[in-house]
Amino acid sequence: MQESNPKRPGFFLKPSEKNPNYRSSSHLVPIAQESEFPSSLKKGLLIEPEPGAENSDSYSNSSVVESPEKPVVCVRCHSLRHYGKVKDPTVENLLPDFDFDHTIGRRLASTSGTRSVVMMVVDASDFDGSFPRKVAQLVSTTIEENSVAWKQGKSGNLPRVVLVVTKIDLLPSALSPTRLEHWVRQRAREGGANRITSVHMVSGVRDWGLKNLVEDVVRLTGPRGNVWAIGAQNAGKSTLINSIGKHLGEGAKITHLTEAPVPGTTLGIVRVEGILPGQAKLFDTPGLLHPHQISTRLTREEQKLVHISKELKPRTYRIKTGHTIHIAGLMRLDVEELSVDSIYITVWASPYLPLHMGKTENAKTMLEEHFGRQLQPPLGEKRVEELGKWVRREFRVTGNSWDSSSLDIAASGLGWFGVGIKGEAALGVWTYEGVDVVLRNSLLPYRANNFEVAGFTVSKIVSKADQASNKQRQNEKKRKQSNQKASAPVESSFLTVNAN
Repeated sequence: MQESNPKRPGFFLKPSEKNPNYRSSSHLVPIAQESEFPSSLKKGLLIEPEPGAENSDSYSNSSVVESPEKPVVCVRCHSLRHYGKVKDPTVENLLPDFDFDHTIGRRLASTSGTRSVVMMVVDASDFDGSFPRKVAQLVSTTIEENSVAWKQGKSGNLPRVVLVVTKIDLLPSALSPTRLEHWVRQRAREGGANRITSVHMVSGVRDWGLKNLVEDVVRLTGPRGNVWAIGAQNAGKSTLINSIGKHLGEGAKITHLTEAPVPGTTLGIVRVEGILPGQAKLFDTPGLLHPHQISTRLTREEQKLVHISKELKPRTYRIKTGHTIHIAGLMRLDVEELSVDSIYITVWASPYLPLHMGKTENAKTMLEEHFGRQLQPPLGEKRVEELGKWVRREFRVTGNSWDSSSLDIAASGLGWFGVGIKGEAALGVWTYEGVDVVLRNSLLPYRANNFEVAGFTVSKIVSKADQASNKQRQNEKKRKQSNQKASAPVESSFLTVNAN
């Protein structure tokens, strides 16, 4: 090596000595030592220097002073976080659905790899509608197949299934936790989840059950496992993870997820930092689309009326044969045959949904004159046609008590009828084609102390909207009548002049 002639081989320049603190004047990491996308930006965090820190003595030290981390979100997440809606709903419909089998199903089915924990999140107020049946059946099949290989001495990855029932604060406080867990396990087995490791009842709003859930997941995951949070759209996965982050304390640096009462808020798989220890990873997945839920067909404004955000309250009717109960313009129950004199029907649904009880012979009139008006949603007469065909299902039920409900007739994404009878009954249930309606054991056997009366039971929101629409129709009628009266004398005078 030589440093005298640059044209001859082996020429090089001896590096000059630099001050050890030559980097302290900048808060940025050199590009050569940083990837194209820094890890802080991948987490959605922005690190900025404090104002005036460059001239301070502390900034001249070797350690860099960092301000509190600020989340950087896109325009869509900003709109969802602060306004609870997306800017352009038409663009949302163009987004592809999340393919669970292709993205995660293959990893779970593999006999090798790290340990997997499937955290299935289900909404307590819509258990059957939000329960991921396909995921439950896939995981159960994988466990059975891999357990056979594991018993034979081969490698077998056995996923652990943790069933998390969220939003239990929406259920009446009188409900026994033991009864609820027994009911949940029974419904989960009927839905295809045969191998459940543990069941947790949680509430992110009230901070119920989060500590036991985190401890159980950490124990099952181990130091290097993967946890997949899976559930239907708007089941509460992101809200649950954010609540766990708040529960762990301010010291934990946890990725904050966007949450909103809008189905399909999460678009892609998001790795959540700061919850699991070691090299274990937690992933939040996009909500699974369940077309059998009636809420997936509704507009944003209609979903606000159907969405249950407060503790459920019973609304009970005592009716006889030949009578009908409507839940808004979305569901109807007909009492067709009874072996006894009367039957108790308790409605469990959003308090913003109007109800109506009347004779079955007037049901067609209700559909033609009141759907989209007094019975909302649907909002408007045009939406009634857009929702699809109105179809009937028949259920024959048997009960042994009038004091409590024995069975539920539930519509996915809406609510359910609690049936209390001491005898037999034939019931006809009407809703839109494609909406899943199930007959199940009663979740909430209670009924209201005071019975509802015949006619409309309308919420304040719907009544105000109905009054506004009625005023608009009356004003339009008055305008038409005034225009007709004003045009009549003009035509008669014109004819008189021509005759002369």
